[in-house]
Amino acid sequence: MSKINPSKGAPYARIMGVGGYRPTRVVPNEVILQTIDSSDEWIRSRSGIATRHWASPEETVAAMSIEAAGKAIADAGLRPEQIDTVIVATVSHFKQTPAIATEIADKLGAGTPAAFDISAGCAGFGYGLTLAKGLIVEGSAEHVVVIGVERLSDLTDLHDRATAFLFGDGAGAVVVGPANEPMIGPTVWGSEGDKAETIRQTEPWTAYRDGTPEKFPAIAQEGQAVFRWAVFEMAKVAQRALDAAGIGPDDLDVFIPHQANMRIIDSMVKTLKLPESVTVARDVETTGNTSAASIPLAMERLLATGKAKSGDTALVIGFGAGLVYAATVVTLP
Repeated sequence: MSKINPSKGAPYARIMGVGGYRPTRVVPNEVILQTIDSSDEWIRSRSGIATRHWASPEETVAAMSIEAAGKAIADAGLRPEQIDTVIVATVSHFKQTPAIATEIADKLGAGTPAAFDISAGCAGFGYGLTLAKGLIVEGSAEHVVVIGVERLSDLTDLHDRATAFLFGDGAGAVVVGPANEPMIGPTVWGSEGDKAETIRQTEPWTAYRDGTPEKFPAIAQEGQAVFRWAVFEMAKVAQRALDAAGIGPDDLDVFIPHQANMRIIDSMVKTLKLPESVTVARDVETTGNTSAASIPLAMERLLATGKAKSGDTALVIGFGAGLVYAATVVTLP
């Protein structure tokens, strides 16, 4: 017989608060057109993007994360010292070690919490949310900050016509804590590694160290392949998340997909047959694709503008490089 005491976690978990940070510089399509042969009309028709935010040198991954997390903690009605775990989802923190989560935790004033980074591309926030829920239910944590943050302007090839207009910077965060009823549903997640090359970094960091690439590594993608995968496969994943939560499209109040492309979002809405009463996040128009930050940023904007309200039932789904994905149903804080 085991001598280990059983876990004493909460019966369920919930999102308690949300916060976001968008860099002060707003970059319209006209700036992008200085380095690629395209047009504002083409960019808008292909992606739905009109503007995006680019970070200044002072708006580091850590600085943006601290702003977003601080707002989320305040929104949850907590003090920083009540946070016992910090999870940061990012692909644009360029130091392999230590984890940027440790610096963020310290500067937040959280004391000595568990702190670690995860790399799951545009599904990073969903992965972090799932880990936070598990930690709370298992009993290893009580209040977890999950941060999605990116400075994708650092990984953008401004001369690549296929990607130069896509990416933006920013940070979004939520606080996850205990609940007495299910407020974060089961996560449907996975990966299709055989398609990993469809979204990739052009060169490994070691190649840049050795002086072999002609320019700094950037994000590249096979646009049509990614579009087809997202439209046809991710709608199925979203439906599986609804099924796992035991609800249908008519039970939803809000749909918050990864803000990759407006055409992908509209196609998923159509395939899922979401009723017109469902509020759909379309933050991509003014924020661009911020990878791991896109879902919490879109969530924060919907709540701040009153387009969504506390207690609404929302379907969230992230998908991207890997190819990885994560979808779940949550109750908004």
